[in-house]
Amino acid sequence: MKKVVVIGGGTGTFVVLSGLKKYPLDLSAVVSMADSGGSNKIIRDEFGLLPPSDVRQCLVALADDTYVAQKTLRQLFMYRFAKGVGTKGHTFGNLFLAALSDITGNQVEAIKQAGKILHIKGRVVPVSLTKTNLVAKYNNDMVVKGEHEIDEPDFDGRLHIKKLSLSPRAAIYADAERVIKNANLIVLGPGDLYTSVLANMVVSGVPEALRNTKAQLVYIVNLVTKKGQTYGFGAKDHVFEIEKYIGRKLDFVIFNNGKFPPSIVRKYQKENEHPVVDNLEANGRKVVKTDLLAREEVKKVSGDVLKRSLIRHDPKKLAKVLVKLLKVSS
Repeated sequence: MKKVVVIGGGTGTFVVLSGLKKYPLDLSAVVSMADSGGSNKIIRDEFGLLPPSDVRQCLVALADDTYVAQKTLRQLFMYRFAKGVGTKGHTFGNLFLAALSDITGNQVEAIKQAGKILHIKGRVVPVSLTKTNLVAKYNNDMVVKGEHEIDEPDFDGRLHIKKLSLSPRAAIYADAERVIKNANLIVLGPGDLYTSVLANMVVSGVPEALRNTKAQLVYIVNLVTKKGQTYGFGAKDHVFEIEKYIGRKLDFVIFNNGKFPPSIVRKYQKENEHPVVDNLEANGRKVVKTDLLAREEVKKVSGDVLKRSLIRHDPKKLAKVLVKLLKVSS
């Protein structure tokens, strides 16, 4: 069975895994541990745990949804409390993982047990076990610490990040290194370039693992630019940043060329964000351009205080392309 590793965090990784789990593949999700917003901040500060949200999303994405009871479990893990002192903004899944960490004695075991409870197809692996924070240095030499502060800036969103790092430094978790080494195909993105994708690449040992693996490396370009991270970026700029941090050329780049609904474009424009422009250059990479858009606008869940994307990749379309690439590269 072919081994596919998806590296990232957030809804982008959720979408990729949701599509790929329908195929006979050995799946692993290597997940960022730098999230610091919303429920994650409270769980980090008050429980002293690593942020659980990206882990939770990957668990739900890989969960078996064949039977009614399993579908209900998935819904429970994604349920977000909209009221209640101390519970508002939290998801049931985050609190469940925090409780399970206490019961089992550590988060790694809690993730494994949660995977068994949800009957996941594959495994979810933290990229690191180090408690750390993202640090961004911008082109005006301003330094911002914290994933949430970088992700939702209260400063000029046209600034660009010239260096991303972690404080304190974090080392790759052995299981993450192992699955990367043994993979046939490694998928990066989609997701916020710096806070979801490159947040993994600044973990010590991850770039080295990606350079040493024999796996084919795929990057899925984001649909829309991100204020404070990729303002004015085209597809070429996204690819350049990925390759700069990992020190290796990508084998495949996947780009959506489907047309955005005008109503969605107008909403993004109000935030100074725009569909990513296609200025890709092959330069030895294989570029795949096709319609990958999901058709429905994403509706915000009650109780969610964080900014979310309005439109996403379609899991089925994305999975079809990735499976074809896997056959090409084998």
